[in-house]
Amino acid sequence: MSADIAALAATLLEVAQLKALPRAGWVRQGVPAPESVAAHSFGVAWLAVILCPPDLDRLRVLEIALLHDVPEVRAGDITPHDGVGRDEKRRLEAAAAAGLLGGLPRALAAWADYEAGESPEARFVHELDKLDMGLQALVYARQHPNLELDELRASADRGLRDPGLRAVWAAAQRVPAAG
Repeated sequence: MSADIAALAATLLEVAQLKALPRAGWVRQGVPAPESVAAHSFGVAWLAVILCPPDLDRLRVLEIALLHDVPEVRAGDITPHDGVGRDEKRRLEAAAAAGLLGGLPRALAAWADYEAGESPEARFVHELDKLDMGLQALVYARQHPNLELDELRASADRGLRDPGLRAVWAAAQRVPAAG
């Protein structure tokens, strides 16, 4: 096996571990069996497929959605409550991204685009990230009414500026719980 294929295989196996890495915010809130980082990335990608406006590059939005949390397999799912400063979090995630995606320039560029938030696609995925978190908070609140998830729903609300996404968020909050 060539060195390039071996390195790719090692990266694929390492990133697959995101399927077992629980989202730290839900763990902190006491959610039993919380979603994994990979499940969240799927949720963001699902929203991208359904909600991507026609003026954005859908493939780029999907790439960013699927890659935005990949460095967490090495850096961990760092939340604002972990006592890690914003600059340190960025440093840890950038080092993880470089190590994981350095041999995959397109993937590394998509992740860097998300982090910089300069393209319209990256900014849209940032909002999808918040919308997915908010939707998941609604799901967990219905499954576990004793949990206090208002902080996460408020964070989603603050992170949504796109009128279409705000409308989806508002409608989701009005959907009655299944009986």
